[in-house]
Amino acid sequence: MPARGDHDARRADVAEAVWRVLAAHGFGALTMRAVAAELGASTGLLTHYFTNKRELVRYAHAIAEERTENRPRRRAERPGLAALRVALVDVLPLSAEAAAMNRVWVSFWDAALDDESLREAQRARYERWRGRLQGCVEEAQARGELPAGRPEDVAVEAAAFTHGLVVQALFDPAGLPAERQLALLDRFLSGLTARR
Repeated sequence: MPARGDHDARRADVAEAVWRVLAAHGFGALTMRAVAAELGASTGLLTHYFTNKRELVRYAHAIAEERTENRPRRRAERPGLAALRVALVDVLPLSAEAAAMNRVWVSFWDAALDDESLREAQRARYERWRGRLQGCVEEAQARGELPAGRPEDVAVEAAAFTHGLVVQALFDPAGLPAERQLALLDRFLSGLTARR
């Protein structure tokens, strides 16, 4: 029986292999065989960690969630509209690493539609994100940067715009490089302020 430290180190290696498969090919290609190949091991080794693909997918979701929550984030110079912009910029695929993370989440949507617990985890994840955006909107309204109104609706609109831009940029990275994504985001935010 391997020592606990060896087990933990091997589990960390498995997590990295799962992440590499997800980032390169998405949840649709996440199989025991693909992870084993990425790890340079047999599928038999993986059965020590996962009894089936559903367990593997749930583990992959946990890895994606952890990486998303623990990634470095930009800091806003001030609250309100500037903080809202930073929160939205942090989601865009402006770098290869951010594009990989977005590919993982977009491909996860399909898996979440077919699994109630994953669907609930995704719903809760979006609720938390919209809550953070709503806090920025409320501050922007209090500072007079955005018109009064339902901040939760503005948060939903901002999330929808940003995710739409993410998907388009993933499919057309040459047509939507980082500078164009930022320009489009700034135009969207200007449209929110123009409603005053």
